[in-house]
Amino acid sequence: MRGPTLLERATQAHAEGRRLVVPLMGFPGLGMTGCTVKLAQQNYGEHFLVVKALADAFMPDAMFPLMDLSVEANALGRYTVFPKEESATVAKDAFCLEDLDRYERISMAFDTRLLGYVETLKLMRIGLPQTMLRGAYVTGPYTLAALIMGADEAALATLLRPDDLHAICRLATKKILEYAGLLLAAGAQVICVLEPSSVMLGAAQFSQFSAQYVRRIVEGCSRADVSVVYHICGNSMHLLEAMAATGVDALSLDSPQAGIDLRLAAERIPENVVLIGNVNPVGSLLHGEPCDVEQDVVQLLDTMRLHPNFILSTGCDLPQETPFENIRAFMDAGRKRSEIR
Repeated sequence: MRGPTLLERATQAHAEGRRLVVPLMGFPGLGMTGCTVKLAQQNYGEHFLVVKALADAFMPDAMFPLMDLSVEANALGRYTVFPKEESATVAKDAFCLEDLDRYERISMAFDTRLLGYVETLKLMRIGLPQTMLRGAYVTGPYTLAALIMGADEAALATLLRPDDLHAICRLATKKILEYAGLLLAAGAQVICVLEPSSVMLGAAQFSQFSAQYVRRIVEGCSRADVSVVYHICGNSMHLLEAMAATGVDALSLDSPQAGIDLRLAAERIPENVVLIGNVNPVGSLLHGEPCDVEQDVVQLLDTMRLHPNFILSTGCDLPQETPFENIRAFMDAGRKRSEIR
């Protein structure tokens, strides 16, 4: 039986005088369990314990695993570095268009590290409260293309070699959909497409090399009981209409300090698209006191009080060093001050 959509959940909460509260967090849980980034990203049992520690401590309305932009690129054999205390990163490496034939034959379902995220979702399905939405991340098509060929090369290709870039984006989209299918089968209820590299594109290039391929991801997930979220770091105000036109259920936007005006964004996108955001993850949450966090949350809730299609969140993933008392202040302020006035 199909469950309520993200929009239905958000509007129902609004009708009840509250908000869904979903900080993007994963890394702060490492300190709760004594785990390292490297261990969590390569051992799904440890990864789940990190997620569960956060879920038990703060009871958000949805929970995601650790954000990781290297999963799909690593599964395709791209050179990936695994620091002990930092996220894995895809290093610049040689690439030629003929490599796509080899990547085409690689099955994402047999990559051991990628399967670790799938197994983490399976444990989340049985180990987290059933009322808590289970989220998962996939890398966006343009961002994955940029990881494959290099960020500078991808940016130049939008102008000088668009056909080559489209070929890479098509391959990236196919592999993302393979991964998304595994996550959905494991119990993911929300798929968040991480597309940070696309923020540097103009609106026309964005529509060509990101939005049209995200639309295919949305179409590929349309038969599943899942909501798709489009997340872009930085100032994406010039991309809002193109993002919303992909058919995604929600836009996850960065903080005011990055240039995002969430109230203006709500006026520019359709009412059936949820806005998720956008307290600065490296502002008061990281450096301030609980009272500062509460002030930021209350201000945002007041700004968005007339918009039912809104979920309180952070502009991006919280750093590992975020004080627990500040996360608690975020959750408490979000729930105590969410009443509609």
